Amino acid sequence: VGHCHPDIVKAAHEQNQLLNTNSRYLHDNLVDYAERLSKTLPEKLCIFYFLNSGSEANDLALRLARQYTNHEDVIVLEHAYHGHLTSLIDISPYKFRNLEGQKEWVHVAPVPDTYRGLYREDHEDAVTAYADEVKNIIEHAHKRGRKIAAFFVESLPSVGGQIIPPAGYFQKVAEHVHKAGGVFIADEIQVGFGRVGKHFWAFQLQGEDFIPDIVTMGKPIGNGHPLACVATTKEIAEAFAATGVEYFNTFGGNPVSCAIGLAVLDVIEKEHLQAHATEVGNFLMKTLKEQQIKHPIIGDVRGCGLFIGVDLIK
Repeated sequence: VGHCHPDIVKAAHEQNQLLNTNSRYLHDNLVDYAERLSKTLPEKLCIFYFLNSGSEANDLALRLARQYTNHEDVIVLEHAYHGHLTSLIDISPYKFRNLEGQKEWVHVAPVPDTYRGLYREDHEDAVTAYADEVKNIIEHAHKRGRKIAAFFVESLPSVGGQIIPPAGYFQKVAEHVHKAGGVFIADEIQVGFGRVGKHFWAFQLQGEDFIPDIVTMGKPIGNGHPLACVATTKEIAEAFAATGVEYFNTFGGNPVSCAIGLAVLDVIEKEHLQAHATEVGNFLMKTLKEQQIKHPIIGDVRGCGLFIGVDLIK
């Protein structure tokens, strides 16, 4: 919502003057914030875990998926990056290709890129073709006696090149993953909170009939303050709690962080930032497309709201 936004600075300062403590102490800000955040999401995503960073959120999502499914394996997209913890380097081809390589429990699916990918705009049904790649990975894993815990994906792949997956792709993939006993995790760390303009969450671009099992948030959630969140269903949270090993995070969801989180949501609403992202994004896309006509080096211009990619070619 902008560097040093006065409303955010004020919310942080006021709460700092009163109390900041670890989250074993009950505080209204935590409940108020969870309630407010829940209004932006589909009803079934009603349990919230608060953390300090997107990496922490993705690591917890992985734990939730594995506990709920009792499976280990994870399917990710080529070029994906999900964070800097060891567990996340393992599911980030963008990183592990240059480090220790691919673990046996990690499976890499092609990015659903209809410009440069395996199946392009001229393909009769790129959505099904890309989803079938995931289905084939699952079948191959099953033949090796492995079981899928999760399909872990950024709602709009960013490090992979600002890719906009074709609508319907997530639905078809979720069908295959659920059938295999896995869950669908949507990483909204870079693309959530109204950045895409017409929707608050990027996964909503896929259509109203699609709801992930777990959603992770970071970056914009606290406008630069360390704050992150995992939203999930009651069923998944209950399976996680059933271990008897409670989830605890010293500073995740502390009163100051939650005051800031609430202020961010206020500013997004008050300053109509979703509409702003749509308007500025449309203007930028329009002018970039005008440049594309003039310059052969611009191969593709794609995006939604303020998530835009310009693909330069030889």
